[in-house]
Amino acid sequence: MSTISTHILDTSRGGPANGVHVRLDFQNLDESWSQVAEAWTDDDGRVKPFFSLRLFLTQNYRLVFDTDAYFSAYNIECFYPQICVTFKIGDSPQHYHVPLLLSPYGYSTYRGS
Repeated sequence: MSTISTHILDTSRGGPANGVHVRLDFQNLDESWSQVAEAWTDDDGRVKPFFSLRLFLTQNYRLVFDTDAYFSAYNIECFYPQICVTFKIGDSPQHYHVPLLLSPYGYSTYRGS
């Protein structure tokens, strides 16, 4: 079984980003997207339980982060109201960790462990 997790750190506030809505989508053969699951980050900025399925097909997936609602709760204007991180899952079952470092005017991500 493969699992997908994420962790969001708000670098502008120096801590985890809690209460962020995160959606997991997969790409269909016609290149449209379908939702698989959704969750909100906990007090530590993590999605628990992990997004997990018995079988993730070898294809493209994306995590969609609702950053506008998060920053609006702190009365902070942001440049990226939604962040989409697209990645590919391979053949072998494994854990995919996709962290997000976030600020109102920028973000970065990487393949975590």
